[in-house]
Amino acid sequence: MSDAREIVFWGATGQAKVLRECVRSTGFRLVALFDDTEGLTSPFPDVPLYRGREGFERWLANTPDPSTVSFLIAIGGEHGAARVRLHRLLVSKGLRAITAIHPSAFVAHNAQVGLGSQVLAHAVVAVDCVLGSDCIVNTAASVDHEGRLGDGVHLAPGARLAGCVTVENFAMIGTGAAVLPRLRIGEGAIVGAGAVVLSDVEPWTVVAGNPAKLVGRREPRLP
Repeated sequence: MSDAREIVFWGATGQAKVLRECVRSTGFRLVALFDDTEGLTSPFPDVPLYRGREGFERWLANTPDPSTVSFLIAIGGEHGAARVRLHRLLVSKGLRAITAIHPSAFVAHNAQVGLGSQVLAHAVVAVDCVLGSDCIVNTAASVDHEGRLGDGVHLAPGARLAGCVTVENFAMIGTGAAVLPRLRIGEGAIVGAGAVVLSDVEPWTVVAGNPAKLVGRREPRLP
């Protein structure tokens, strides 16, 4: 694959493993990883890991034409603001954001999926949906008709959004959670694993249970 398109990931743990499998079939060759975590080693013997911003700048200084290199942010969970912030950094340095859609995923013909977003194996993005930048629709998660996801939203594996649900920037829907139709999940909110959401969720709150109830609040984290 020496003639394959080059791509880098920021993030070098489980999400990077999932993403490498996702982009492999589309002709991308992973050439570098970046991660801030101390003591972390590359999960791939053939791909070097560079530590944080300093490592990234070192890699960049040795890359003749960054505009030929694509990127994805391989950081999942409730870190949507970090995904958006890193996306902006890499674009400012000349790299190209792409959208990753696994071959087994279904994305409707008129759905809009923003740059940096990831629609992973067996996930569904239905008709008339709009996803912002740096969203993750993880394994077997689904967004039904007319769903609206802001920037940096994460749907964990098996999460289900019914029709006409809005999820605002940086919110996370946990594994196996379900959100009923026409509801709104506020900015930065977290819906716990397995929760069943029957009413709107306020920004920067944490809800859990069936039916979902308030269990905590979060400090706002913005890009």
